[in-house]
Amino acid sequence: MFRRSILAVLLIFCGDFAAADERAVRDAGRGELLYSIHCVACHDTQVHWREKKLVKDWRSLQVEVSRWQGISALGWSDDDVAAVARYLNTLHYHFPAPD
Repeated sequence: MFRRSILAVLLIFCGDFAAADERAVRDAGRGELLYSIHCVACHDTQVHWREKKLVKDWRSLQVEVSRWQGISALGWSDDDVAAVARYLNTLHYHFPAPD
């Protein structure tokens, strides 16, 4: 009985990790797509490494993505902003990010 309980718990956790990995891949693809369509014309890699950068952590990255999508009147959802932030974080910043 005890072994079955442990197995059940392990299966639940593995399922959650698989779903999280799937979401991360989907978000990365969506973030990359949105960034490449709407942002890359003005933002090359230099903008992410300049001296006076505004992005200093995960929260400020999300704020800047949200701010610029608003300036550009893109109408992105919170999920879109988060996907682009995750993409940029993976590509350039490597900040600890919440799940």
